[in-house]
This record gives sequence, C-alpha cells and structure tokens, in this order.
Amino acid sequence: MAQPIETIAQLFYQAIQRGLPDALAVKRNGTYEPISHAELVTRVERLALAMAARGLKTGDRIAIMSENRPEWAIADFACAIQGLPDVTIYATLNPGQAAYILKDSQARWVMCSTREQLDKVLAHWDQLPNLEAAVLFDGDLPEGTGRSLVTWSDLLREGEAMEARRSEVRAWGDQRKASDLLTLIYTSGTTADPKGAMLTHGNLVSNVLTAIQAVPMQEGHRCLSFLPLTHIFERMAGHFLMIHIGASIYYAESVNTVAADLAVVSPTVIASVPRIYEKIFGRIYEGVASASLIKRLIFHWAMVAGRRVVPQLYLGQMPKGWKGFCYGMARKVVFDKIAARLGGRLQLAISGGAPLGPKIMEFFWIVGLPVLEGYGLTETSPVITINRLGEVVPGCVGRPLYKDWNGRPFVKIAEDGEILCQGPNIMVGYWNNEKATQEAIDADGYLHTGDIGHQDDQGRLYITDRKKELIVTSGGKKVAPQPLENLLKGDKYISQAVLIGDQRNFITALIVPNFDSLVRWAGYKKIAFASHAELIQNPLAIAKVGSRVERINEHLSNYERIKKIVLLDQEMTLEGGQLTPSLKVKRRVVNQMYATQIEAMYSEPKA
Repeated sequence: MAQPIETIAQLFYQAIQRGLPDALAVKRNGTYEPISHAELVTRVERLALAMAARGLKTGDRIAIMSENRPEWAIADFACAIQGLPDVTIYATLNPGQAAYILKDSQARWVMCSTREQLDKVLAHWDQLPNLEAAVLFDGDLPEGTGRSLVTWSDLLREGEAMEARRSEVRAWGDQRKASDLLTLIYTSGTTADPKGAMLTHGNLVSNVLTAIQAVPMQEGHRCLSFLPLTHIFERMAGHFLMIHIGASIYYAESVNTVAADLAVVSPTVIASVPRIYEKIFGRIYEGVASASLIKRLIFHWAMVAGRRVVPQLYLGQMPKGWKGFCYGMARKVVFDKIAARLGGRLQLAISGGAPLGPKIMEFFWIVGLPVLEGYGLTETSPVITINRLGEVVPGCVGRPLYKDWNGRPFVKIAEDGEILCQGPNIMVGYWNNEKATQEAIDADGYLHTGDIGHQDDQGRLYITDRKKELIVTSGGKKVAPQPLENLLKGDKYISQAVLIGDQRNFITALIVPNFDSLVRWAGYKKIAFASHAELIQNPLAIAKVGSRVERINEHLSNYERIKKIVLLDQEMTLEGGQLTPSLKVKRRVVNQMYATQIEAMYSEPKA
C-alpha cells in the first residue's frame, strides 16, 4: 500500500516510480526531446547535492526567473526535497519589479533562464544584500561582473561528482513535513506592491489530492504546459498534479506558439486562463468568416445543432433522437475538424484565474472539448471550487472542494457578499507582512478573498466580481464589470473590453476590436485606411462596433448599459503593462494610460 502523501517530496518520489519515458519534454531544434522519470530524478538529486555542497541550508530562499522548461521543474523539486523555499518570479517582469521581489524575499540564490534574465539581476545586484549567487540555465556567463555566477550544466556536473551520495537526497526528502514552507508566490500587484504568499507542502498537496477527486484524471494523459509555472494555477494543476497522476508534461515554446504546439504535441489535457480560450475561439471564428458562403452556412448549422444539445452535454448525457442525430452529423462534418486543429486528442480542459465567458465555454463543449471552470487564488493554493463532470453550469465556478473543514463551512459568504474560505489549502500568511496577513485572514481563520459572490441551494458558487473592482456609479448603482466585459468579448468584432464608470453618472467602455473581423468588414464596405489607428477613427467603423455593443445593451438594466465607447488600436498586453502576468486587466494602469480618452467620453453629452 502506497504511503500517504503529505509533502511534495513524497509526491515526487512516488510519481517517478512509474518510469515514464517522457515525464517532461521540451522542444529543441524544432523537435520535442523527452526526459524520462529516471533522468528526472537523477538531475533533481544531482542539483540538490550541488546546492548543499555550495552551502545552501534548509530555509534559504531560492528565486527562479524563467520561462516554462525542464530546468524550472527540476529546480522546483530539488528545492522542495532540500527544504529550500523557492521564490517564483515571472520572466516578463522588468528589472525593478524582479529586484523588488528578490529583495523582499531575501533570496540567497537566483536561477535565470537566459542572459536577458540574468542581466535584470545584475542591474540591481547592488541593492540586494542577501543575494549571493546566480545560476544561468542557457548561454555563456558574462565576464568581469565580480559576482558569483555558475552555469546550470556546471552545477549538475558538480552534483554528478557526488553520485555515490544520491541516497542522501531522498533522506532529506523524508525529513520534510507538511507544515514546511514550500514556496513564496508573489501576487500580481494590480492595486499595490506585490505580497509574497507563503504556501506550505501541505497546502499544495491537499489541493492536488482533492482536485483529482473532483476531476478524475489518471496516468496516460499528456499535458501542454504554457501558462507560466510562476502562476499558482499552472504550478498546481499543470505541474504537481500532472507529475502525481503520471501524465507527460510537454512545454510549449511560448504562449504565442500554443496553436502550433497543440497540433504537434496532441495533448489530452490543458489548463489555462480564459484569455487563451478567448483567442482560440476568436481565431476559429475568424477562419469561418473568411471561408466560402457554403462553409459558413454549414458551420452555423452545426452550431445551431450543438446549442440544442449543449444543456445535455453539460450534464454528461449523450443526446438522442433527432437532436442527437443532427449533433452527431455536425461533429463529423465540422467539429471533428476543429478538434483536429487542437491536436485531435484533447479530452479535458481546465479554466481558472478569471471568469470564463459562458459563450466561450458553450463553444468548446459543443466542439467536443469539455472545459471545467474553477475558482481560487494564489493564497488558496489555488483551487477553492470547481465544476465537476456531469454537473456543469455556465457562469458558475462549481462546488467547493469540501463542504466542511474541521466542523466549519469550507466556503461561506460574508454579510457584504465577500467569499470567505478556510481549510488545508489556505496560506500561512504574507512573507514579512503581518499587517497584510491580519487584513486577509480573520480571527476565525477565514481568508477574505476580495471576491463577491453567492451560492445556490446546491452549494454551487457564482462570482459576481472583485470587491475592489465593483463600479459604483454616481447614482449609487453597483455594476460588476467582469460579466459585462465577458459578454462583450463574446462578440466576433470585439477582442478586449474594459468598463469605466466608477463615480461617474453612466457606464462607458474601452474596446479593442477584433481587427481581423473589422478589417474584413471594412473591405466589404470599401473603406480605405492606412492603419488600424486610422480605421478606428472612421465613423462607420465606430458605428459598426457600437451596433455590436447595442446588441448586448438590449439585455442589460438601464444603469448597466454602455452609453459610450472608445476604440483602441493596440491590444492590451502584458508587455504593454495593461495586463498582469496572469493576463488580468490592471484597471488602475488602464485608467491612467487612457485618461484622455476616458475624460473625453464624459466631457461630451451622451449620444
């Protein structure tokens, strides 16, 4: 009988007994190269030996600044076994942001994927009194820095020289406890400086083991990993959980290559934030729009057939009769071709990090890819609720992982509508920030999520919005922006939308059009333009997108309706500073960046 798993070290050593030939795989020179379980444990133990020989001790923090790749996973497991809490830093952060986290966490070492990441550290090393050394995964070390630098390959060679001592590493893993600090994950910092959530071995293990009871998965899956491992959702669902069940993890080259990587890897499962599903949805609809009339008609017939049966699909029922026949034909004629573009083998997709629009979810279920939406936070390791197979409700994030924990509700709703949670997945607190910890976790041990929501009579949770992001109009009406933004993004002419209106007398929106659709429409209308910036100034283009907004307004209360819009010619991106690394909108930044356009909407009379 297998030993009960309480730590990530135990999870790792149980998992590698499966002996998979492709536990991890990474693309090099155009082809995926596999790393077996046997090779994985060898590299993990050699790294741990080398770090110990260089003086790292239990409790020392090690930062990782890297894109998704095998070295990330190897370093993570080595740190977990050795008792070195790792500090995960998004590779997309600028030097100052990265330095803030390195300094706040008092990291002794930092592991960098490339010279670009290492240069960020070198630029601020003078302000990092605790930093002693940096490791470079790829490339040559710079000379004359006066810093202690070592390459990944040299570090592994140092460990290889101690091959006879590898059994010691497993003994170190046996010393780990569920209460040991595993990692510091810094929140995105949409409203203030990032805070380091302290998560233990027990926090993550409890979430892994309970999540696979809610969403049964087993050995044999292949996962495409593209959401950053720094993100708690990918860390738990795409990393620890996949290792635990014996899935193979294939790393995408980048978020931008996901479409191509899906076709090459043919994964059976993916985990992602809604923005990726939105992009896939938009790309497919754009392909349909550019197809011949007969193909467009066939696609729309197939979608009608799918919508008639999707309520049964959500409940895990196979549609029968005439509806079932039509849907079966639609699958063969249309949807199987779409599934083939996604690799042809996808069985399950998991969505988290932000609300997924019901229209997007409906589309993937119709196509034959069940998307299960969940909800959680960095501070909750992360999953709090998830939709189970057979009981999916669009717009709902599912039932809590537990009904009760230690005799008290696992999830409860405060008087003001805020969602509270207590249980084995709740962080210890924020690193070196007792004030923020006390503000987040009350005297009863409940974490205040900052989200507003409600539960139905089945215990299913519905998220209304972020407490701090609710728009309160000057007339006192409260408007939750995310559901309305999701409705807008479900339109083929709209790629991104941000609602404005706090302390204003009506609601407006900043909209990034889906330029593929808008440009095609402009061609039909023979509208001349030299750039996207010129196109969005054309009154006909503004009116076209405005008419799509009006379609949505028809279903809204008067105080929710979007009275004015401004079109933007550039997508809001992580690199542009408008999105967090988990691809959520930084509303404060957006308000500042587009202040002129926003003020113009409110300085003129409503149309």
